[in-house]
Amino acid sequence: MLKDTYNIEGMTCASCVQAVEKSVGKLNGVDDVSVNLATEKMDVSYDSTVLAGSDIEGAVEDAGYKALKNIASQTFEIEGMTCASCVQAIEKSVGKVDGIQEVSVNLATEKMDVSYDEDAVTTGNIIKAVQDAGYQATVESSSPTDATEDNDKKQKQMKNLWIRFIWSAIFTLPLLYIAMGPMLPFGGLPLPEFLDPMEHTITFAATQLALTLPVIYLGRSFYTVGFKSLFKGHPNMDSLIAIGTTAALLQGIVMTALLAMGRVQVDSGHPDLYFESAAVILTLITLGKYLEAVSKGKTSDAIKKLMGLAPKTARVVRNNEEVEISIDEVMTDDIVAVRPGDKIPVDGVLVEGSSAVDESMITGESIPIEKKTGDNVVGASINKNGSFRFKATKVGKDTTLSQIIKLVEDAQGSKAPIAKLADKVSGVFVPIVIGLAVLSGLAWFFLGQESWVFALTITISVLVIACPCALGLATPTAIMVGTGKGAENGVLIKSGDALEETQKVETIVFDKTGTITEGKPIATDIINYNGYEDEEVLALAAAAETGSEHPLGEAIVESAKNRDLDLQAVKDFQSIPGQGIQVTVDGKTILLGSKKLMMESHIAMLDAEEVSDRLANEGKTPMFIAADDRLIGIIAVADTIKENSTAAIDKLHDMGLQVAMITGDNTKTAQAIAKQVGIDRVFSEVLPEDKANEVQKLQNEGLHVAMVGDGINDAPALAQSDVGVAIGSGTDVAIESADIVLMRSDLMDVPTAVELSRATIKNIKQNLFWAFAYNTIGIPIAMGILHLFGGPLLNPMFAGAAMSLSSVSVLLNALRLKGFKPVKTKTTKSEPKEVKNAVA
Repeated sequence: MLKDTYNIEGMTCASCVQAVEKSVGKLNGVDDVSVNLATEKMDVSYDSTVLAGSDIEGAVEDAGYKALKNIASQTFEIEGMTCASCVQAIEKSVGKVDGIQEVSVNLATEKMDVSYDEDAVTTGNIIKAVQDAGYQATVESSSPTDATEDNDKKQKQMKNLWIRFIWSAIFTLPLLYIAMGPMLPFGGLPLPEFLDPMEHTITFAATQLALTLPVIYLGRSFYTVGFKSLFKGHPNMDSLIAIGTTAALLQGIVMTALLAMGRVQVDSGHPDLYFESAAVILTLITLGKYLEAVSKGKTSDAIKKLMGLAPKTARVVRNNEEVEISIDEVMTDDIVAVRPGDKIPVDGVLVEGSSAVDESMITGESIPIEKKTGDNVVGASINKNGSFRFKATKVGKDTTLSQIIKLVEDAQGSKAPIAKLADKVSGVFVPIVIGLAVLSGLAWFFLGQESWVFALTITISVLVIACPCALGLATPTAIMVGTGKGAENGVLIKSGDALEETQKVETIVFDKTGTITEGKPIATDIINYNGYEDEEVLALAAAAETGSEHPLGEAIVESAKNRDLDLQAVKDFQSIPGQGIQVTVDGKTILLGSKKLMMESHIAMLDAEEVSDRLANEGKTPMFIAADDRLIGIIAVADTIKENSTAAIDKLHDMGLQVAMITGDNTKTAQAIAKQVGIDRVFSEVLPEDKANEVQKLQNEGLHVAMVGDGINDAPALAQSDVGVAIGSGTDVAIESADIVLMRSDLMDVPTAVELSRATIKNIKQNLFWAFAYNTIGIPIAMGILHLFGGPLLNPMFAGAAMSLSSVSVLLNALRLKGFKPVKTKTTKSEPKEVKNAVA
């Protein structure tokens, strides 16, 4: 029997308890079920051979509630991985632990993300499973100090690899000359006169062994890790190297011993020892590891740059005095003082002073933003000229910068679906290679009638040239560079899934208000009737809308304020749902609202209907105003189109994408806006709760859909779409629901995100192609296929060099993404599209 605990959502009384227990108790295989209303938990004992956890969750859902396990997520740092086979070994070992929901290991970042049931598994269980696979795991710590220590640790590892390579080369170069010299035109070492040829040969062999052993010692980690993994049943790249170089070393030692015992006669003075193959392979692979480490470091430059943005100290007001403290000591509600040129340490709200702040490092917006009392400031932005004080609202992990760093780290640690192919191949790759190496060696020895030395050469070459490193690095390195480059340009891509899905998008749906438009309507036209002047109409309308929270009403009030109009007091306010308002101003009964309100109030419309249709066709919203049962005017209000909306949509069309717009506006206004910016499809008069349904309809047409929005009512549509894109200036709910976050409110970042996705996936495909092609071509050559047709035999030394270069080439190709340029507008800054006759 297995016992599980679930959190139950939706219970309100004892009847709920009975309903859940009854529904779950009916399941075949359930031995006991107990629900606690106070803790909102359910304990179930059941036969796991008959019943699955999903069946229990389904039974709870059938009863009208929701069952959730205590699922936690944790990131671990992994030590000892060398190739994609290591990734597979760890994922397999951890995945076997009961209670593990999901495990994903990233070779490039050397981290493991695990989702697990807290009631069934501890981090200790997970760490032990990693150790059982032959590696080391530690729980990741996110403090800045630990991040610095981690970076120092990696720098130290690179330095150690370089020192190892230098010392290996010091011993390998003379060894290579001694071994290969007799085959060169200028000869090898001179033959001492006091030694006979046989003694010279033994001295020759002993010298090579003496030079080889230090190289073996320097590369001992290949053997400890390689053989350990081999004996545990999941061989990796180190296993291939260890087996191949050990075979070469043993062959040389046996030959040297036979020479010393006089059991072997060598006429040429140049026996087949292969000491140099073992040494050169280890030296070249150490160099390859060093270059790989350097390249990996460059792929994570984006994170380093982001971490470097935060200041180390803050000037905080304590006991009416400014004191400088570590940024880690800043607390919420602290008053922080900022001087000209200072970096703002944390997020907060201005309480004193004013200034211009450069937020380009966060948003990418190059123009400094004026800040005054009550405005928000963002940590890591730079104060340009004034001095001010602000109250800290977000510190530590909660600051905008910390959240950005976390998003980028999560994205860089995630896997794209395209990586699954490489994972499947690498999982069986090493055992297959070992089998091919042994079979090809035996085939040449028995069928090809070749010497055992020749057969051993074939075996060693196959083992050394076939390495799954390039396969394991092909996807994560490109994702690291791609997501990092996006972060540099204000495009935060949350995961590898989102990165891959974005390049598949065929239709992009934009929310109108606050996305295509500024979301801040202005009064644009006043048409007067029955002898009223423009200012009279505006003053009465503004008075009626005083205190209004509706954007259209606020636009009218703002316009009146800009004209310095005196507004009369309002009496008898009455809201007419869906139509407008009725108030009394200066003794007059004022009606303000829609055409429907006027018609139902029997107001004579004159030519107002024609005028309102014209205004609506221009993308404006007409509002009618009547005083004492007579129409006195129409005030048109319009939202301004964002500066780069048209350019962004043009660029998306150039990229072959269909563009749609979704809005709650009436059809005429929506069509007018769509015409101005070049929208292909319009979904108008859509209620907020129906936006997700409209997105689903497009998906039902077989289209891959991206949704771009900024509001709370956009969140369901963002979640429904294949790729949700949130404008960074939008709500936290929208940002949480999205797959991609645009830090600026610039729609040009939408085509940038698509272009970046396309470039990254193209780079991944190139990497995978070369990784597969390298092994597809290299292994048959190492097996001696060309030699069958009179071609050369691949020397194990060259096989080692080729193996190292394959990984480095994949990393260098991924680094080409650093040259990605964000999409720019073709023209300089243009004026926002506003309708004529603006009165604001």
